[in-house]
Amino acid sequence: MLSSLLITVITALSAPAEAAETCPEVLSYEVRNLNGKESVRLCDAYRGKVLLVVNTASKCAFTPQYEGLEYLYDTYNKRGLVVLGFPSDDFGGQEPGGEAQIQQFCRLAYSVRFPMFEKLHAGRGAAQHPLYRHLAGATGVHPGWNFHKYVIDRQGRVAASLASQVAPRDPELVGLIESLLGTEG
Repeated sequence: MLSSLLITVITALSAPAEAAETCPEVLSYEVRNLNGKESVRLCDAYRGKVLLVVNTASKCAFTPQYEGLEYLYDTYNKRGLVVLGFPSDDFGGQEPGGEAQIQQFCRLAYSVRFPMFEKLHAGRGAAQHPLYRHLAGATGVHPGWNFHKYVIDRQGRVAASLASQVAPRDPELVGLIESLLGTEG
């Protein structure tokens, strides 16, 4: 009797710890840094953060959005926002370079400091990266072009999908980020 009570108490006490360790499905992916030197498990690095996930390209009419994305990262990072950039050549072949070239371009042309990851397939199809497949499945919207944005809240829920035309400083996006950040962080 005492041993079954002890097992029940241990199980009850460990359940919240296990629940706290659970990773939201959208963060269950591992991606490689753009420098190619390390893999990052999104859950370990970004659980509890508000995330802005963007498929980027260096030779696109929307490429100047890098400046606005860096502004958002600089302005809100201390409160818990992280911008995650994923170069993609899926739309118009506008990210033709290798990862070293992309990294150099981002650093020199836009002083990008937010995390940039491996070049991947963000567009529809069999080659679509599982993260983007998940984001599209959660919102019902696949990226239609470069600089499509997905917003993920602190609990790992996909809160929004925003078209490329929504600039980083757009009041709709800024307001959403501010509301998701709240007073935490």
